[in-house]
Amino acid sequence: MKSISSIAIVGSGALGLYYGARLSRAGADVSFLARSDLDTLRTRGIAVKATDGDFTLPSVKAAATPEEIGPVDLVIVTLKATANDQLACILPPLLRENTVVLNLQNGMGVDEPVAAVAGPERTLGGLCFICANRIAPGVAGCTLPGYVVIGEFSGGPQARTQAVADWFVRAGVRAEVSASLAEARWRKLVWNVPFNGLTVAKGGVTTEDIMTSPASEAEVWALMREVQAAAAAHGFVIPESFLVDQVERTRVMGPYKPSTMLDHVAGRPLELEPIWGEPLRRARAKGVETPRLAVLYDLLSESAKRPA
Repeated sequence: MKSISSIAIVGSGALGLYYGARLSRAGADVSFLARSDLDTLRTRGIAVKATDGDFTLPSVKAAATPEEIGPVDLVIVTLKATANDQLACILPPLLRENTVVLNLQNGMGVDEPVAAVAGPERTLGGLCFICANRIAPGVAGCTLPGYVVIGEFSGGPQARTQAVADWFVRAGVRAEVSASLAEARWRKLVWNVPFNGLTVAKGGVTTEDIMTSPASEAEVWALMREVQAAAAAHGFVIPESFLVDQVERTRVMGPYKPSTMLDHVAGRPLELEPIWGEPLRRARAKGVETPRLAVLYDLLSESAKRPA
């Protein structure tokens, strides 16, 4: 593929602001498709507050419609999966023959809606192991930069997969290319299932609240091992050391508020099916018992039905 220079960020929340700003600062021609923050981005740009250094981009390209941006080399989707019904309108104006689409959504079954619009041959998926929040309009906060794992939706890594990862590295983000996007998604669920879920199920608490309660930490370990077992049934062995690493990283995060907890508190729709429903169904399809995941899914389903 030809070199990547123009990038469209679809979804200007925490991830979109943070990664888009870093890519722009690294020299990419970045355009942000924005809704609620549109006026702020146009008048004040983007500010990043991060443990590895704060910076501000006083002038950025921000658009209300994909038509304003037009075709680009790389589209990065950072919308919540609850907005995937909008992809059929958003993506086509951003595509040309060799455009690559990188989907950074959480959960299982989230790449298929992107591939249905953009085509499986141009779709990549990415997993962001990061602590980032949108702390104000046009402001992204990051307390743990972490890393990004990128893989092809269809087939193994290509030159373009590495080219996309190289842009993240150039932007100061640790990035890895995975031989299996499906395995990478199971690995991310090891953290997302317990921590995003329990912070909501326990009434809108932080990861610190979870980790300082022995009973809650025990629930974390049990849920992680159910995800580990489900992944193994699909042919992906997640070592115990990975689980330990996820827990120990969380211990030092402080009072972090996962995105699902913030959505719950704000009364926004939860990414219920990709993070809990689909993994549960895939576990059951392989005959794997996941009783704690089933209970958590039911609790979150009931929570999602209640008015804010």
